[in-house]
Amino acid sequence: MGENVPVRCPACRRQHTFTPPVFPCACGEPVAPPLLRGAAPERITHRTWTDAWVTVRCGSCGRQGQWPQPELGCACGVVLRIPVRPVPRPAPGTRPPAGTRAGRPPASAAGHPPHIPLPPTAAPPRPEFRPMTIRTARDAVTAAALYLKWLGFRDIMQSPERPASGIDLRAPGMVAQVDPTTRPAGLRDVECLWLHGLSASAVGVFFSLAGYADDARARADTLGVPLFVMDLTGTPQPVNPPADELISTGA
Repeated sequence: MGENVPVRCPACRRQHTFTPPVFPCACGEPVAPPLLRGAAPERITHRTWTDAWVTVRCGSCGRQGQWPQPELGCACGVVLRIPVRPVPRPAPGTRPPAGTRAGRPPASAAGHPPHIPLPPTAAPPRPEFRPMTIRTARDAVTAAALYLKWLGFRDIMQSPERPASGIDLRAPGMVAQVDPTTRPAGLRDVECLWLHGLSASAVGVFFSLAGYADDARARADTLGVPLFVMDLTGTPQPVNPPADELISTGA
């Protein structure tokens, strides 16, 4: 079990006692992220994939892996990120622990990524996405629908033709626009999608074949609208932090 530390919410000043979660290392030993005593917790207002993980070293075998960043939900509604002690760098001339190379996290014998322990309630990894070649504007909408289904959205409804609203795809909790034109999507396009999502209490997701204008990308970051670009192979690529977050969390 990890070490208990006192945590005070910066919003309501409530005092909490926090115990970090414990996950098994690849060697089988339980490991908890070492909390940084005395450091103020950080209020979480925006999530990214990078912020969701911390590097932790197993005290038994010396392996370094990515553990979920410890978080605490306060009764006032604020979610706090609990600081973790950074892994110390090895002294010059010392050998890295067994299973590591140059201080980097170990890879498995099969060449897989470093060990990332998952909570017991975590969903199983998604299978590899199989794209659909885009030849027409309707193909672009279908390819986006396949990708959203791969992300975990269910009961996706596809508009029969280009709707005046610009919303090509709908699902519970999601609306999406697909721009198959050769011009970058503009600021107004992003704002209209966001308003449609707001009125439907849903996340708005944008797909474009020609990318986005600079002001549209900046506005999407502010509003939290995930932006993806697609090539003719039908494989969407994230272009802003909300899109990265959507990929990491899924629907």
